[in-house]
Amino acid sequence: MPESIRVVIVDDHSIFRSGLRADLDASVDVVGEAADVPSAIAVIAETQPDVVLLDVHLPGGSGDDAAGGEAVIRGSATAARFLALSVSDAAADVVCVIRAGARGYITKGSSGIEVSSAVHAVADGDAVFSPRLAGFVLDAFGAVAGETATATDELDRLSAREQEVMRLIARGYAYKEVASELFISIKTVETHVSSVLRKLQLSSRHELTAWASERRLL
Repeated sequence: MPESIRVVIVDDHSIFRSGLRADLDASVDVVGEAADVPSAIAVIAETQPDVVLLDVHLPGGSGDDAAGGEAVIRGSATAARFLALSVSDAAADVVCVIRAGARGYITKGSSGIEVSSAVHAVADGDAVFSPRLAGFVLDAFGAVAGETATATDELDRLSAREQEVMRLIARGYAYKEVASELFISIKTVETHVSSVLRKLQLSSRHELTAWASERRLL
């Protein structure tokens, strides 16, 4: 049996949450549920799951349910990975949560086995999309074969933690904010940044931001 993955389910329909919980296989351990943005952020902070399964349309955000999933991702200080699970297959919704940091997007037409498999894949660091949605992501991020290969090769030089630090620093976070976000010391952040700059052959945060922006990694 695959290693158990701790999951929080975020969806504003209790019947859907109950049905999803029942359909997930035994290797997925549901440690919490939430129905809106504030409760989701609180539950994620309390349980620190491996993966958060969330709808993209949630109440309790900044007055726009369509941005609820994005608000949960951006408002959560966690190492958890996010997997969007929504009835919507609109390109705008897909791109919104991926830009916010979700590692995948699947539709609610997926079976329990498919969702469980996607949870494990995302927990392992892979990106997962329902087949018809992958094109939206490629189009939105301007990915052509050569650009994707180059970005992947460069990212492979970095450890998973270095990639997390790199993205936050490139987005303008201060060292103290990165340390708080990732629950590590400021000294550790400094060490990771130095390593990232060395491996990517860059000399400053400004160059790092430009590098990440060009590769659509922000």
